[in-house]
Amino acid sequence: MTTYDERLSAELPRLQSLFGRIYGDAPSAASEFDVLLQDLERSWNDRSAAMRALDERHEADPDWFSSHQMLGGVCYVDLYAGTLDGVRERIPYFRELGLTYLHLMPLFLAPEENSDGGYAVSSYRDVNPELGTMADFEALAAELRENGISLVVDFVFNHTSDEHEWARKALARDPLYEDFYLIFPDRTMPDRYELTTREIFPDDHPGSFVPLPDGRWVWATFYSFQWDLNYANPAVFRAMANELLQLANRGVNILRMDAVAFIWKGLGTTSENLPEAHLLLQAFNAVCRIAAPSLLFKSEAIVHPDDVAVYIRPDECQLSYNPLQMALIWNSLATREVDLLSQALEERHNLPEHTAWVNYVRSHDDIGWTFSDDDARVFGIDGFEHRRFLNAFYVNRFDGSFARGVPFQDNPRTGDCRISGTTASLAGLEAGDPSAIDRIVLAHSIVLSTGGIPLLYLGDEVGQLNDYASLDEPGHVGDSRWVGRPSYPAERYADRDDVSTDPGRLFSRFTRLIAVRKRTRALAGGRLTIFHTHDPHVLGYQRGDVLVLANFSEQARVLGAERFAARGSAAVDLVSDRSFDLADGIALAPYEFVWLQSEA
Repeated sequence: MTTYDERLSAELPRLQSLFGRIYGDAPSAASEFDVLLQDLERSWNDRSAAMRALDERHEADPDWFSSHQMLGGVCYVDLYAGTLDGVRERIPYFRELGLTYLHLMPLFLAPEENSDGGYAVSSYRDVNPELGTMADFEALAAELRENGISLVVDFVFNHTSDEHEWARKALARDPLYEDFYLIFPDRTMPDRYELTTREIFPDDHPGSFVPLPDGRWVWATFYSFQWDLNYANPAVFRAMANELLQLANRGVNILRMDAVAFIWKGLGTTSENLPEAHLLLQAFNAVCRIAAPSLLFKSEAIVHPDDVAVYIRPDECQLSYNPLQMALIWNSLATREVDLLSQALEERHNLPEHTAWVNYVRSHDDIGWTFSDDDARVFGIDGFEHRRFLNAFYVNRFDGSFARGVPFQDNPRTGDCRISGTTASLAGLEAGDPSAIDRIVLAHSIVLSTGGIPLLYLGDEVGQLNDYASLDEPGHVGDSRWVGRPSYPAERYADRDDVSTDPGRLFSRFTRLIAVRKRTRALAGGRLTIFHTHDPHVLGYQRGDVLVLANFSEQARVLGAERFAARGSAAVDLVSDRSFDLADGIALAPYEFVWLQSEA
C-alpha cells in the first residue's frame, strides 16, 4: 500500500509549481502553502481504512469509470426519497436498475427559499436538516459503497450563498473574510469589469455585481444571493481544499465541479475560461492525489464546445458532462436529421486517455443549444435562426410540435431562451403523441452506446411528466426549471412491471438496453468511429465490433447493401436478438435503432 510520504513526494513538486504559477509573490502565499501541507497530512490521517482501500483499487484500475458496467442516476434527495434515509431504502431499486453511480443533487445547508436549487451553499459541512444529518450522509455513502455504487455530489466552488459564515463575516467587514469575495467600495471597479463580462441571469440582476446594504458592491455572476469567491486570495484556495477533502473523507467518490468556467476573474476579459481556472483545477487535483487519491472531478461547463473540451484532462476533470451531445440529440428529434449530431460524434467525441464523458438526455437544468455556429454553417444552418426554431419547437410554439417544454429565461428582445421539462414531456408523452415512447428510448440508446458513463435522470425510465404545480411553491416562482424536477412518481414506478402501461413499456425497454450494455465489452471506453450512412435521418457509428444505427425520423428508412460492403454479411442485433443478412441491406422502422454485432 502506498504511504502518505510516497504520495507527497510524488505530487509535491507539481503542487508547489502550480501554487507558484497561480499566486506568485503574493505576501501570504508561502505561509498559506505551509499550512496547506499541514492540512493535507491531517486529512490523510483522518481518512478511513475503507476509503484508503478504495484509493488503492482505483489507482490500480485508473479507467474503472469507463467500464461498460457503469450506469449513472441522478436525483434530488427530497423529491425522490424524502430524506437521506429514504435514499438508503431505495438502494434495492438502484441495484435492480443496475446503477453504479448515484449523483445526489445539492443537499447541503442553503437558504430556505431562494437557494438556486441548493447551489447557493451556506455550509459545506452541514446537510439540510430536512434531509438528515452528516451522520446519515456518511452512513448512506458507506452503504452505497458496499453495493458498488459511487457517490457523486456537487462541489459549488465558484461561489457561496450570502448566508455562509464567510459571507456574513465579509458583510461585517471582518478583514480576513472581506478578501474571500470580490467586494468593492463603489461602482468604479465593477463598471470596469462589466465592460467585458456578460449577464448570466438578467432577470435577476443586470451585470456581474449586486449592491450590499452598506453601499459596497459584490461580484455575483449568477443570482444576487450567490457571491463569487476570490481565488486570487490563496487563503480561499486553502479553505476550499479543506472543504473538498472533508467531503472525500465522508465517502464522496466524485465531485461535480460547478461552474468551472467562471472561477477566475480578470479585468479586461470575459472572466470565463481563463488560464488560471485550469491551474486551479490542476492544483486541486494535486491536493487530491496526495490526500484523497480516488476522488475524481466532473466538469460542469455549459459553454462553447471548444471550451468544454479543454477542462477534460487526467490532471483536471477526469469526467465531464457532454452538453453538446445532449443538445444535438434533441435537435435531431426536432429536425429528424442527424447531420449535426454525426458531426459532433466524429469531430468532438473522442477524449484523452483516462477521461470520459458523462452522457445524458437531460439533467436537472434547462436545455441550451450549445452547438457552434461554425459547425452549423457547414450544413448551411444559421445558428441564430436555428436556435429560435428549436426554442419555438420545444415550447409548443411551432405547428406540429410534439413537445411540451417550458421556456426558461425567455428574452423576446434577443431571441435567447432555454428549455425546461422532463424527457417524457419534451418527447411527446404529455401530448399523447404515439411515437413518444420510441423517441424516449431512442434518445437513451445513444447515451447508452456512445461510451463513458450514461446518466439517467431518475424517474425518466418510467416516463415522469412535467410538474407545473411546482411553480407555485415558495422559492420556485419565476424559475421554470422546477417543472422538470417532479417528485418521485410512485404510481409510475408501481406500473413498471406492467407492459400494458406506458411506464411498463418504457421500463422494460430501458432495462433491456442496460442489460445488453453491461454484457457487451465493445461498449466500454469512449472512443468511436462514425459510420457514414449517407442518409440524413440515420445516425451510424462503430464501437469495436458493434455497429449502431439509429433512425431519427417518423418514416421507415432503408440502407442499401452497398453501405455494408466492407463488412461481413451476417450480423445480430444485440437489442432484439434478430439476425440480419447485410447483403440485403438494412430496413429501419420509424425511430428504430440496432446494435449490430458481426457473426463469425
